[in-house]
Amino acid sequence: MSERLEDIAAAMVADGKGLLAADESSGTIKKRFDVIGVESTADSRRDYREMMFRAREAMTRYISGVILYDETIRQKAADGTPLVDIIKATGAIPGIKVDAGAKPLAGYPGDTITEGLDGLRERLADYYKLGARFAKWRAVIDIDVARGVPSATSIGSNAHALARYAALCQEAGIVPIVEPEVLMDGAHDIGTCYEISKATLTKLYTELYAARVVLEGTILKPNMVLAGKKSGSSSPEEVAEKTIKLFRETVPAAIGGIAFLSGGQSDEEATANLNAINAIGPHPWKLTFSYGRALQAAPQKAWGGKAANVAAAQAAFAHRALMNHLAALGKWQPDLEQAA
Repeated sequence: MSERLEDIAAAMVADGKGLLAADESSGTIKKRFDVIGVESTADSRRDYREMMFRAREAMTRYISGVILYDETIRQKAADGTPLVDIIKATGAIPGIKVDAGAKPLAGYPGDTITEGLDGLRERLADYYKLGARFAKWRAVIDIDVARGVPSATSIGSNAHALARYAALCQEAGIVPIVEPEVLMDGAHDIGTCYEISKATLTKLYTELYAARVVLEGTILKPNMVLAGKKSGSSSPEEVAEKTIKLFRETVPAAIGGIAFLSGGQSDEEATANLNAINAIGPHPWKLTFSYGRALQAAPQKAWGGKAANVAAAQAAFAHRALMNHLAALGKWQPDLEQAA
């Protein structure tokens, strides 16, 4: 495969394929395993992820790349094959989460700043040698209107950090996914999400330009424009209309593509909203998925930590991947869910 950043970015959003976000921290995956009654150990985490990466139908047809965690990019399968090699054998591109998580922003209660820039140049060189060709950095923008959250300082600080990270990635030959997630928690309406998302993306691209980041070699991983969970749901049509209006006002056509996060939406909700967004195209960018829980909840439940359930879990993963593949093409229909 081409090592040009622009070509890697294009491959990440090609042909209705999307990204599998398998970069849960050890703490997060423990919570997921607790739900299905599985002890979280290095071996159980490896077995679970190996099960997904060996799901040949899903991986070869619908998945363009996999975002990995530091532990996983270094792990070997039960037979000794590096997990990165299993991913590559399906035609998917290995990627890596490189941020150190969102921490409280001093002086701004309720706001956070994502850390992890220290030593990033050296870590990226290491990850490149391990096979990573793209990376991910997540900024977290919460909304609490009554408390004045987010502040302009929070938005600006996170956008600046994303730009510094992106420039370091490109220096290392790695495509940066820039992820400024405006959370869907809270009681705000869809209009508030739109306004905060607009301020965030406007500042993000100002900082990316200033950092001399090559936009064609980047992927944006944004939230959809949604009402907060505590204020009710939005229809797919309204989500699509407001999300595309937002992007046309803020996102340059030059970028490599857009891969949405699911952000706590249910499996089917994330698929339906992605489909509605693509159904009102064509758009200047490819719009696909970069889902974690919305791709993994069903296979995790089917797997349950038992080797005997691997085939059933892989089938569940393939079904969700197919549904999102169709949504990325604007061809999903609700009755296809029942046909499974």
